[in-house]
Amino acid sequence: MRRFEFVEGTSAKFWMADVQGNTFIVVFGRLGTDGQRKEKEFDDEAGARREYERKVAEKLREGYHEVSAEPAPAPKGAKGAAAAAPKLSLPPRVRGGKPSAEQVTAAAEALTALDSRVGGRSWQVSRQARRARSALRALGGVDPASHPALGPVFSSLMAKVVAPQGESRLPLWVAMELLSELEAAAFLRTLEQWKRAPAGATAQAAIGLLSRQAEVLGEPELALRLGSLLETRPRAKGAPEEGWEKRWSALRPHVEGHLVSGGSSLPALLRSLDAGGDARLAERLSRLGG
Repeated sequence: MRRFEFVEGTSAKFWMADVQGNTFIVVFGRLGTDGQRKEKEFDDEAGARREYERKVAEKLREGYHEVSAEPAPAPKGAKGAAAAAPKLSLPPRVRGGKPSAEQVTAAAEALTALDSRVGGRSWQVSRQARRARSALRALGGVDPASHPALGPVFSSLMAKVVAPQGESRLPLWVAMELLSELEAAAFLRTLEQWKRAPAGATAQAAIGLLSRQAEVLGEPELALRLGSLLETRPRAKGAPEEGWEKRWSALRPHVEGHLVSGGSSLPALLRSLDAGGDARLAERLSRLGG
């Protein structure tokens, strides 16, 4: 069956379709679930095929992206779900395109403004961080290092995540939101920057965890997306996290499929990660395995 996925905002769903004889078959639902199956019979196969083509075109117009449903090579001895793990294509995280000089300048100015706000009131930092993220999003997923006007200011801002004790620090979750708008290569390079700098105990635990999951996964794009989930902005105590759960449900099949194809598994990945005594990170890791 051809498989299509839609991940946007709080939506994370799939739709699959096939024709068998004169029967049109669909399976659909939220990512991470088995979904629902429906069948519709037609007078002949041509009628079922016309409905199939019509519905596929409709889903593409709605923003669904086709992903491969061909089985990925399973490790020797794999059984059950692991042996039949699908090879899925990640939906685009950022739009492609070549940014204009004006857009790059605007992004550099937004990052500089955020840099000047670090250490100020939290609402001021959050507001400027949203502006900086929007400016980076307009660049279409670039690597800051490829732009002389952008690279130095971005590197300077990331350094504030691991600023020495007593100096103003940029919250790690803010840094991860900015990195989520860029090429995955920028995430790996920033991890190396953080690892080389002395940091407080809390930052060291989080950065160590981010580095370890990136090393185990060996796939920059997946590592960035999983790292962004682990470092999502802290929620108010008792507040629901439906959006977080939906994001993980959408990403989980891709992480599990990648791990299985390499002879590993999600439980093995989680066992290799250490929250370093950070209760918040430990809670996140627990929910990933739930």
